[in-house]
Amino acid sequence: MPVEYLKETPSQTAGPYVHIGTLPGQAGLAIRADEALHIIAAEGERIVIEGLVLDGSGTPVRDAMVELWQADAQGRVGVHGLWGRAGADATTGEFRFETVRPGALSWPDGRKQAQHVSLLIFARGINIHLHTRLYFPDDEAALAADPVLGRIEQAVRRKTLIAEKTGPGRYRLVLRLQGEDETVFFDA
Repeated sequence: MPVEYLKETPSQTAGPYVHIGTLPGQAGLAIRADEALHIIAAEGERIVIEGLVLDGSGTPVRDAMVELWQADAQGRVGVHGLWGRAGADATTGEFRFETVRPGALSWPDGRKQAQHVSLLIFARGINIHLHTRLYFPDDEAALAADPVLGRIEQAVRRKTLIAEKTGPGRYRLVLRLQGEDETVFFDA
């Protein structure tokens, strides 16, 4: 049968079973011996990233799963790029990553991006994961020159991507799926 006659299948949300396949230890299954996916082992300045995913009513999304993708400490991706996955705490909705501070990535035209990590959010009711970024508040000049932040038309919304520094090497970002101060999400 020609492809043009085939219909697209309906999208499915992550549903309540996403953790069984992606974080079985959190789902109560002992499938993987080492499931510390929220701890990224790499050389560089050790940091902790914590956060919370809130729905449109301000309620924590306690079944959310967050993936972190980042450059290594020298700003390299690809073979050197780092990845981690954390499930939200079933009681509080909090997530946490132990990683290294990423180096700045170059934009195709040579400009440097401000140091950041990419975050993907998966949860029940979300058909396609949400993609956003977490920027570090330490370098205001780099944030002002960042080509991605500069593309966000409403400048006031840029702050939804900038983490709060809560202590030495500790950062926190609240991700709001809808409503007031909704986090900026990207198409890819």
